Amino acid sequence: MFPAPASAHTRTSLDYCDCTGHTAPGKRRYNLFRIMKTFFALGAIFGFLAVAAGAFGAHALSARLAEDRLELFELAARYQMYHALALLAVAFATERFGGTAPTAGWFMVAGIAVFCGTIYALAFGAPRWFGAITPIGGVCLLIGWLLLAWSVKAKG
Repeated sequence: MFPAPASAHTRTSLDYCDCTGHTAPGKRRYNLFRIMKTFFALGAIFGFLAVAAGAFGAHALSARLAEDRLELFELAARYQMYHALALLAVAFATERFGGTAPTAGWFMVAGIAVFCGTIYALAFGAPRWFGAITPIGGVCLLIGWLLLAWSVKAKG
């Protein structure tokens, strides 16, 4: 799964996760593995929560929320699931390509929290001005996707 340790003079994809350039290859491998585990765990947790939210919306909220608010709730759950899966791709890309993949993951985490979080809040009756925050999360998600694509381009 992991490449063999590189000598001090050979650059590998593991080098791209090292900000200082002064750590030993074993340290880079540990940091890379930790970053991969973090994004895989976040993707799994966000995915679990999206499924739970979808089930909650379909069974408990369908009779309690107005149709337009239920649509907002479903939109938030759907986008949360899309980006939970994207975080799993970030975990893969971090090991394969390095580069900007971890940064892409953090933008996606922020985007899920802000974009989906504000839409969930609006579905439950938050003030309309709260919706002005939603595009910030959307921009974070877009930046995350661009950085994920850039990590592949930068490697190849």
